[in-house]
Amino acid sequence: MAPVTQALPLACLLLLGSAPGADAQAGQGFQLQQPQMISVMAGETLTLSCTVTAGGPIGPMKWLKGWGSGNETVYDQKDPSSSRGTRIVSDSSTDFTILIMDVRPEDAGTYYCVKFRKTPTGDELYRRGEGTVVVVQARPSNPTVSGPSDRVEPGKTASFTCNSWGFFPSDIRVKWFKDKTLIQSQLPNVTPEPSNFTYSLSSTVTVTLQKDDIRSELTCQVLHTTLTAPLTRSYRLSQVLRVPPKVVMAEPPGPVGLNERVSFTCYVQGFYPGSVTVTWLENGKEMNTGSTPQPTETPEGLFELRSTVAVQAMPEKNGSVFTCRVLHEGQDPLSRNATLWVAASGQKESSSPYTNGANAQVVHVFELHQPQKEVSVRVGETLFLICTVTEGGPIGPVNWLKGLGSGNETVYDQKYLSSSRGTRAVGVSNTDFTILIRDVRPEDAGTYYCVKFCKTPTGDDELYRRGEGTVVVVLAVQGFHLLSSPGLWLCMLLEKAILGLVLFFLFKRWQA
Repeated sequence: MAPVTQALPLACLLLLGSAPGADAQAGQGFQLQQPQMISVMAGETLTLSCTVTAGGPIGPMKWLKGWGSGNETVYDQKDPSSSRGTRIVSDSSTDFTILIMDVRPEDAGTYYCVKFRKTPTGDELYRRGEGTVVVVQARPSNPTVSGPSDRVEPGKTASFTCNSWGFFPSDIRVKWFKDKTLIQSQLPNVTPEPSNFTYSLSSTVTVTLQKDDIRSELTCQVLHTTLTAPLTRSYRLSQVLRVPPKVVMAEPPGPVGLNERVSFTCYVQGFYPGSVTVTWLENGKEMNTGSTPQPTETPEGLFELRSTVAVQAMPEKNGSVFTCRVLHEGQDPLSRNATLWVAASGQKESSSPYTNGANAQVVHVFELHQPQKEVSVRVGETLFLICTVTEGGPIGPVNWLKGLGSGNETVYDQKYLSSSRGTRAVGVSNTDFTILIRDVRPEDAGTYYCVKFCKTPTGDDELYRRGEGTVVVVLAVQGFHLLSSPGLWLCMLLEKAILGLVLFFLFKRWQA
């Protein structure tokens, strides 16, 4: 009968061989040394050192990951070709240091350098080291930032999430920036990955979007002990921002003459993104006006466009309603209407006193239309001021004035374009004198007038007709009204001056 020990599995022999009595008698003079702990980065090469003294029994050396029944052999001297570990000095009888290339996070654990001795029944445990704890540090992946699936309008909140994974240890920090300014975020959520050797990160920040965020971006910054510099990922807010357009329609200033050709102009202002569709309808029926004009980008990063439809003032079109319908980003359409009135004789009465001389014929048909009673615009945006006139007016320029009387300011002069702050929306037109003023400032608040001048026999320009005026209110970025009257500013200054005088008088009395 074979000895009982031959039937025992290797695991049992290992446990028996580790008994204190066996090691005490067989291990006299034999030493085995290995380090206690090693830290290595994932992807690098792990060096496991093990040295023994000469004079040990005949038998192989092995490297085991873990101890007990669940251990894994990473190096076997008897079968080195099948081992993941590679010896540095292959022909040494005392140095059994091995290399493990391209370390992975799952390689973390405790490694034992083990000496076996050959017996008639096979290899049995002779001596093992105390174990080397291997810590595999893993760098976090490059972060990703995701935003809402649908676009968000200014004034509403949107949540953005930063994700990173595959890192160890679990200690990690996240910072959020909006245009290089640190902003508050929720506490990051760090969870173990399925492998249980690495971790993943999720961090969320909530931002209230503004109209001027088109050029802004969020940045997620990840900091970890394995990094020499933070990892960052940026997200442009224009990817989720939707600024709805303002739609203003310019119509003829009054009844037009029979068979005259008249234009309706639709101004689509301050929208983002730049995809928009403009459709014209006559009495609810779609007109064939061709494709929508291409929008132009403003300095603020918004878009604007102008669409015009021309019709002939025939008797059957009297009272027809023309509609400009704007569709932006799949939202509900915005519509503006205008009615065409056709004068039976092609002329109409005028209340103008200029009824003599060369202008007598045109006074009856000339009209100036300034439809906007009040316009609100934010600081930094573009201001549109609409003015249309009929053809047939006297010779002379059309200007835009801020204020009336001796203190007025010319913001657009048809004769001196280069010195004008206002810019014509329609470069070449005898009837549309709509202007735009870019990068509005608080001091632009006031009342603006579209004014038609006529040239007198002496060559001077004389007031011929003016609009009723458009009151412009300038809003601060946060949304509150700035003072729209210079008089209010003066009152504030006077109030502060009076308060200063009172305080000065009281101080003098106290000294006396």
